[in-house]
Amino acid sequence: MVNEVVISGVTVSSDVINTIVIDATEGVEGVAYVEGTKLSYNLISMIRQDAPVAPAKGVEIETEGEKLKLRVHVAAFFGYPFTKLASGVREAVADAMRLQVGAEVSEIDVCIEELVFPKE
Repeated sequence: MVNEVVISGVTVSSDVINTIVIDATEGVEGVAYVEGTKLSYNLISMIRQDAPVAPAKGVEIETEGEKLKLRVHVAAFFGYPFTKLASGVREAVADAMRLQVGAEVSEIDVCIEELVFPKE
């Protein structure tokens, strides 16, 4: 994973790209959350005095010339078709990268890491 990305002479931190991807992804129907952004982790880190080990980032970034290759790790709500969810994530992330960063994305892999069941 890269720490910075240079697109058309502009250097963008991978943390900024990560934030944009997470925001775009969490707006997709069927996505519970992006891995590494789970609310319980955030609450634990606020309560504990010693910092817990941070979960792995939910977005992996690679560059291919001026284009980005992304891998997004998500938790999906039970009952949503995975192919439809992945298509929605790809579309939302590609649009966000074009609008915010001005970068084209050559590849977006969607990894469904967890399934979230509704409370009964």
